[in-house]
This record gives sequence, C-alpha cells and structure tokens, in this order.
Amino acid sequence: MFFTSLKRAIKSGWHGFFRDGGMITANVFVLLMAISVFTSLFLFQNISNFIVDSIEDKVDISVYFEYEVLEDEILDIKKEISGIPEVKSVNYVSKDNALENFVERHSEDETLMQSLEEVGVNPFLASLNIKAFEFGQYEGISSFLEGSIFQTKIEKVDYYEREPVIERVFSLTSTFSRIGIIFSIIMALVAILVVFNTIRLAIYNFRDEIRIQRLVGASNWFIRGPFLVQGVIAGLFAGLIGLALFGSLTWLFNSTVNGIFPGLEVFSIFISNLWIIIALQLGIGALLGTISSLLAVRSHLNV
Repeated sequence: MFFTSLKRAIKSGWHGFFRDGGMITANVFVLLMAISVFTSLFLFQNISNFIVDSIEDKVDISVYFEYEVLEDEILDIKKEISGIPEVKSVNYVSKDNALENFVERHSEDETLMQSLEEVGVNPFLASLNIKAFEFGQYEGISSFLEGSIFQTKIEKVDYYEREPVIERVFSLTSTFSRIGIIFSIIMALVAILVVFNTIRLAIYNFRDEIRIQRLVGASNWFIRGPFLVQGVIAGLFAGLIGLALFGSLTWLFNSTVNGIFPGLEVFSIFISNLWIIIALQLGIGALLGTISSLLAVRSHLNV
C-alpha cells in the first residue's frame, strides 16, 4: 500500500511539475541561484586554501646576526631552530650570498651600485630565513628567538615588519568566508520563500481537485505527496543545471585563472571534488525544495 501511494505521488508530482511550467521555471531558477552560492562558497574555500598555501610558501621571517658572529656559530643556531616543532625549514644566507642577491636584484640601478662600491666592504649581515607551517606560528617563533640564549648574537628579527602582511592575508580570507556564509544563508531563505509561495499558488489552483479528494476520503499523504515530489524534482533539476554550469565555467576560465594565479587549476579542483559537488548540488537542491514544499502544504493545505 505504501509503495503504491509513493508511486502515485511520484507520478502525479512529475506530471504536475511539467504542467505548471512557468511557476516551476521560477522555482528551478531561484533554487539554482541558492545552490550556486553554496557551491561557489565550497570552491572559493578550496581556491583560497591554495592561495593561502602559496603565500605561506613565500612568506618567512629572517633573523639577522651581528656582523662579528662567525658562520659556525650561526650554523649551530640553525640546528637548534630546526628542532622547533613549528619550524618547517631554515635556510642560511651568508654575507657573501646576501651581497650577491642584492647585486643581482639591483644591477641596473647605477646609484646603488656606485654607493656599494664606495662603502668598500660587504655591509650585509648573515641571516637565517625561517618558514613556519602556518602563519599563526611566526609570532611564537619570534618570541622564542628574542628570549633565547643566543639573543645577544642577533641583530634583529624582522617578524614585526612582516606582521601586517601576514595579518592582512588572515583578515581577507576570514572576511570573504564570513560574507560567503551570510550570503548563502540569505539565498537559501529566498529560495525557500519563493518555492513556498509557488507551491501555495499550485495548491490554490488545484483547490477544487483537492476538495474532491477530501470528499472521497483521500489521506493526507495522498494529497500532500505530489506537491512534495514537485519540490524535490525542482531541487534536483536545479542541482543538475548547476553541476553543468559550474563544470562549464571552471573549464572555460581555467586558463585565465591560471594566468593570474600560476599553478591554480580551478577545473582540476572541480574534477577532484566532483562527487562532493554532486552531493552538494543535488542534496541542497532536494533539501531546499522539500523544506519549502513541506512548509507550504502544512501551512496552506488544511488536511
């Protein structure tokens, strides 16, 4: 009996879905917008993780040592710093390396090159470039260096000079994430409201048919089922359209994005997370369609 009723509800809901073309199109469009926001947020999270990882790979702090500190002493300090759990890597830059790097970067600046010649000696300090596993660990590493037993051999640690850049990256990513979540919630509520009103109109349009069903003793499920099925179908259609849309867009703009952020393959991110995105698109679509339909039939179908 249950399966017979379910089959009837699905069949009736399917026919009703295509019969009310204009209203259903509006439902699918709004649900598509809501689903797209959720999917965009998911892809943005993966893209921002890639960008943050790329920035993290380029960001480090440098420890500059007093001019008279010997290389062997610095290498001993390097070993000790390498043992800190938060430290990912430590690279030693000698005075000569620092000079060579400076000359390579500014070889076309005659004023700087002339000033360097007038100095007569290598003015650069030996240093250690330290990379942490995460942005938030640099402050702890800096505090450790400033309170260490070899602190007297250190000229300066440039963490505080780079701190604004590190904090800005954190601030931007967290702000974008919050905006995305808020916008997703708003779009989900809009989608539920639109589908809610569309189902309510459908119930009104079929009020005579519903009245007859009541008179012949139809059960609540028998009357409500087709409307719930319509909401689910609208959500699934929106999910499928969204899947095709995002697949096409990520493929079309993959080379453009890669040109702006080298190494970032948005289409590869889409493909590698395809099953998650399919579940996200279809699941959210069906859920929003079901919730809105359920609210409509409970509020406007007095059975």
